[in-house]
Amino acid sequence: MKKITFALILLVSAFGFSQEIALLKYSGGGDWYANPTSLPNLIKFCNQNINTKIKQKPATVEPGSPDLLSYPYVHLTGHGNVVFNDNDVKNLRNYMTSGGFLHIDDNYGLDQYIRKEIKKVFPNNDLVEIPANHAIFQKPYPFPAGLPKIHEHDGKRPQAFGIFIENRLVLLYTYETDLGDGWEDPEVNNDPNEVRQKALKMGANIIHYIFNN
Repeated sequence: MKKITFALILLVSAFGFSQEIALLKYSGGGDWYANPTSLPNLIKFCNQNINTKIKQKPATVEPGSPDLLSYPYVHLTGHGNVVFNDNDVKNLRNYMTSGGFLHIDDNYGLDQYIRKEIKKVFPNNDLVEIPANHAIFQKPYPFPAGLPKIHEHDGKRPQAFGIFIENRLVLLYTYETDLGDGWEDPEVNNDPNEVRQKALKMGANIIHYIFNN
């Protein structure tokens, strides 16, 4: 039934009604509220360039809330600790196996905490690196080398990891890139326009993938 619910959400969106995406407000002390201008800027870019009709102001939702199932895309970011309780774990697993999509974007410092929480949600599924030929890197904007590098941090190569359920990508973890910083207002990080465009285009690919798969 919940898979049908998500299908209806996307069908309604296709007929011109606004869709809504959300930021995940988690526990543990990490700054879930980091990058306040990032999602609004991504929404604006998508609505202007890939014909989405997403409400300009993203919602905020907690991982244990039944409202989680209302959003086809939920974004998690921050620099610090993340803790999912048992109810959060159950609800997140149900959300993703029922058609929802969680995008985790490491804002530097999240990695050591988030991996163990992902394992709690999917104890029998490993994060796997997503190859550059995956559909998420193909359209509407081509990224032939895979995930773009936006911020240096430790100077490591950018990596996109995923959890797949029945061959469907349900969780995307973007690491050593910091897409959300690239989505922010120009004056926040003083990124050159070409860097911001790369970040926004990659974000648009993620949204396109969700709404078309």
